Amino acid sequence: MPPIKKIMLQSRLQRRLRELNIPSFKEYVDFVFSEAGMENEVIHMIDVVSTNKTDFFREPHHFDFLTGSILPQFVQENPQGSVLKVWSAGCSSGEEPYTIAMVISDFKEKNPMIEFKIFASDISTKILKEAIEGIYRETTVENLPLEIKRKYLLKSKDRTAQKIRVIPELRKKVSFSRINFMDNDYHSPDDFHVIFCRNVLIYFERETQEKVIQKLCSKLRTGGYFFLGHSESITGMNVPLVQLKPTIFRKK
Repeated sequence: MPPIKKIMLQSRLQRRLRELNIPSFKEYVDFVFSEAGMENEVIHMIDVVSTNKTDFFREPHHFDFLTGSILPQFVQENPQGSVLKVWSAGCSSGEEPYTIAMVISDFKEKNPMIEFKIFASDISTKILKEAIEGIYRETTVENLPLEIKRKYLLKSKDRTAQKIRVIPELRKKVSFSRINFMDNDYHSPDDFHVIFCRNVLIYFERETQEKVIQKLCSKLRTGGYFFLGHSESITGMNVPLVQLKPTIFRKK
């Protein structure tokens, strides 16, 4: 991390120092890299320093492409029915995989033969617990179409809570797991048709970005689709992807 992030890092880690009653950052670093720290503290450290920002239907043109191109092609190539497998890599609090589930469920109404599974992963155990719960503030969905909210979201019985929850049928379509993109191997399913990895790679150096994309692509079937965030690029990288549109790619 560059020096400009130092104050942010200190402020986020301060909570862990207080909870552990450790007086200085130096002593905290010594603890983190000890055997006990590597076993128990690293996950807590990552939870407090990682950035988790997402929204429902973020970068909507990706979901338009999913509905208009990928799903019709999948149905055409699998007329007898098959299971579409999608990975939301770096899912944060779950809005992305649940959005994908909403989009495919809408498509399924007119194409009942399609089935789908969504695998979602993040490095933060804390944020994954929130994603599994599927509970959000009402303000996070205030701009969604009323039809979507009626079909896929439930209001809290406690109206003062101002919370909504993704319906159980949709939550069952998504499985969550903790994965660190810096690991050599990703313990995830193989043979995905679509991988979303959006606004995650911006936190890595260019060389690391390339390695992560290569590892993700090893889980993507030939001809599968890969989505990046709006500020991310594969230009000059040795990765098996061909650009179809800005931030939309297909595996060679």
